[in-house]
Amino acid sequence: MSKTETSDVLNQVSKKWNREIPKIKNIKVHYVDDTSQILVGDNFKVLRLENEFIPFLTESKLLESFPNVMVDMGAVKFMCNGANVMRPGIKSHTEFSKDEIVCIVEESQQKFLAVGKSLVHSSEMKEMSKGEVVKNLHYISDKYWEINKTI
Repeated sequence: MSKTETSDVLNQVSKKWNREIPKIKNIKVHYVDDTSQILVGDNFKVLRLENEFIPFLTESKLLESFPNVMVDMGAVKFMCNGANVMRPGIKSHTEFSKDEIVCIVEESQQKFLAVGKSLVHSSEMKEMSKGEVVKNLHYISDKYWEINKTI
């Protein structure tokens, strides 16, 4: 990626995530398919799905800066198969807005299982007893996770 393209991508990511992204000189693009790429730079790995930027699950330090929901152990196998986060499986959470990037964490080891986009505001979720809360976009063992092993 050229320096201009790299700068443009970093600005887009900063805006979408509402976070300051450190300047990176060079980003390599790994094309997964027509609508998705893995962008890799120094201490930077992002999954781009069409116009959405998602922090890659290997980037723990970055993931820690996002809101999260902690799911019970019964939800883990479903998360790792791409299921959306349902209200009954959530044990605890931080505050988040609707359409915000949210990390899904498992309760026993506090490991990141998935990254998704919130379908409701966290305050609205508190009133829910059932229903989808987070759309799962990237999870452990998905095709992006597997392709990353070869990069």
